[in-house]
Amino acid sequence: MAFININANESIESALRRFKRKVISEEIIKDLKKHAHFIPPGQKAKLKSANARKRNRRRFRQQRPMGAGNNANGPRPAGQGNTGGGTGAPNR
Repeated sequence: MAFININANESIESALRRFKRKVISEEIIKDLKKHAHFIPPGQKAKLKSANARKRNRRRFRQQRPMGAGNNANGPRPAGQGNTGGGTGAPNR
């Protein structure tokens, strides 16, 4: 619970600003939203693992060097791979 002490010469606006900062720092609103609806235990586990995947994906993206995209080995030399013929036959 967020409590603040109001000084005698403090305005209401500054006290409200301090109270709002304290509520945000203690994550009271986040907690209220979390407990607003009942979530079954199985659904909680799914949400927890999905959030962990997102967090790990974000962490991996931040640690990866800038030039390393999907094709980390660089462009393919000419004549190798799919040349866009569209027949599905192997290139010989």
